Amino acid sequence: MGLTTRGTLTTGLLTGVLATILIGTGTAPAVPIYPVADPDPFYAAPAGIAAKRPGEVIETRSLPPLLTFPDTDVTLVKFRSTNSRGLPIAATTTVLSPHSRPPDGPLLSYQHIINALGTKCSISRELYSDDFNLQIKEAVALNAVLLHGWSVALPDHLGPTFAYGAARLGGQITLDGIRAVRQIPELGVQHSPVAMAGYSGGGMATAWAAALAPRYAPELDIAGAAAGGVPTNMVKMLEGIQFDPHPAFGLLMAAAIGLEREYPDRFPISDYLNSQGMAARDRIANSCTNDILAAGAWRSARDFASNMSLTENRNARSVVEENSLELFDGVPKMPIFEWHSPTDPLIPIEATDNTNRRYCQAGVRLQTELTASPEHLTAAVLGIPAALAWLEARFRGEPAPTNC
Repeated sequence: MGLTTRGTLTTGLLTGVLATILIGTGTAPAVPIYPVADPDPFYAAPAGIAAKRPGEVIETRSLPPLLTFPDTDVTLVKFRSTNSRGLPIAATTTVLSPHSRPPDGPLLSYQHIINALGTKCSISRELYSDDFNLQIKEAVALNAVLLHGWSVALPDHLGPTFAYGAARLGGQITLDGIRAVRQIPELGVQHSPVAMAGYSGGGMATAWAAALAPRYAPELDIAGAAAGGVPTNMVKMLEGIQFDPHPAFGLLMAAAIGLEREYPDRFPISDYLNSQGMAARDRIANSCTNDILAAGAWRSARDFASNMSLTENRNARSVVEENSLELFDGVPKMPIFEWHSPTDPLIPIEATDNTNRRYCQAGVRLQTELTASPEHLTAAVLGIPAALAWLEARFRGEPAPTNC
């Protein structure tokens, strides 16, 4: 479930890059750097995509069997979704269908952590690469639910430009992925109960999908969402940023690039980079996790920013606010299972508690669990069994518990 060092650091340190957009005065305007388009035309947006409905299936492809997930069919689905500016995009999700699935067996949309900027890092590519990254670590948990007969959808929730750090986008793509998968008769989930799950960055996409669903996809009947280690307020994380060198600064840099891709007019990080920063940006613009980490190891914003004097940048701050779940006025209508460490050093616990409190006041059936872990990584491991048991109960149709 994304339980590696690189996955753990991703969202907890995400907002370290946000400091970079608020430092310096910048000089000549720079142009955002986008990933090289995937050479496979399957991933490209078709002409006339704007005429399609969000979640409408564009194309499907059967993929080869995987030793990682035995006795399971793999299907790649391309569908229409929407980016953070309301524009149509083509998105993808990879569906694992166990041979043992019963008719209308459960469908779990699992939002994994994607620490990447390049199209070669999509889940459908990573599953067949020499470096399985997070997916091989998640195989145990995913195989457990596949053995239960659940189908699993793995959306590429960063979108076609790999807008790493854009949390709200991840929620929209997740919902549209569910819409799409349920339209395909061959997958056998047209009438299946549906739930969502994810931890850390995947938890952020899951939590946003749950909160957005009443407005963005009100027709979907989702049995529940289990989200752990969710960074719910990017602004509060920004306030606690330090400028010391960090082994995972490459991930911070990647998040800045991703946000600029999604918000080029409001989050122009490239305008605030010095020559070293621009070189690092260009180096990792199409990279997956390992190369990103290597490029930024033990660096800091001081190395890559053109100036360290803090300045007011209302547009940049508004981007951070729009991707902060605590500040979003919507609430889920589905039951929620939320878990985290009581002393997680990577996410502001107060923001999580405030979000939970607001949900309870709105009548959400919320079950929250504090793990015995003092930090982010082991909290994920300790919370998984309870999260899966909670999801299984939702699929059985049992009333959702609450400890509001």
